[in-house]
Amino acid sequence: MKIPRVLNKKNRILLKELTKTDFKLRYQGSVLGYLWALLRPLMMFAILYIVFSKLLKIGNDIPHYPVYLLCGTTLWSFFTECTSQGIQSIIVRGDLLRKISFPKYIVVVSSQLTAVINLLINLAVVIVFALINGVTPSWTWFLIIPAILELYLFSLGIAFLLGSINVKYRDITSIWDVIVQALFYAVPIIYPISMVASTSTLAAKIILLNPIAQAIQDVRYNLITTETITTWNYIFNPSVIVPLVIVSVVLVFGAITFRRKSKFFAEEV
Repeated sequence: MKIPRVLNKKNRILLKELTKTDFKLRYQGSVLGYLWALLRPLMMFAILYIVFSKLLKIGNDIPHYPVYLLCGTTLWSFFTECTSQGIQSIIVRGDLLRKISFPKYIVVVSSQLTAVINLLINLAVVIVFALINGVTPSWTWFLIIPAILELYLFSLGIAFLLGSINVKYRDITSIWDVIVQALFYAVPIIYPISMVASTSTLAAKIILLNPIAQAIQDVRYNLITTETITTWNYIFNPSVIVPLVIVSVVLVFGAITFRRKSKFFAEEV
């Protein structure tokens, strides 16, 4: 029993050090340094807000739409950062994998924990903006935790699956970049799902089957305004469990694939 405890402790230390290193290296050499963790999502939000809210007049019927949009872009940035960093993590840490024997999943998890740190910083900004914008604090704010955890587990499953394949087939990174760009418009980030529902309820339901859309809408509902359509609006529809099933399948399948291929990482990387 003593050996596993020692190994677990070593793994925790390694995970902590890799996470700290990833976070420091990401902003090393930049003039603004860690401020980019705040500025990147805020700049993206500003561009989208000006174009879609001010010019195209989208979201005017949504209460606290600026915070609504900022929340969506923050969670989307978290998802893309988790997946992109996770997919490339094995290749980036190739030298370490060849020199030291340790559980390979630590490399993927450490790369994603940097995204978690950025998310926590950005969520603090979202909450400040929400309070300034007149959003009333509520106990439902705590309900955003399960939704964010779901989004993280979905990202982790994708990173395990595609990251293990990317070691041998480096085209995966480029393919995923294209998929992410397409997903951006398939998820209700810049447009409210109510706009889709007003035209087709079926289309809105199909969009909400996507775990990313479901998680973002749940966070908006519990954090900003209850005038947000979520999967739970269709609580009597069996499809309400589909996003959770998708997350579970992707996570399990990704973990199994990663475990099988991890034996050959040191040779292929």
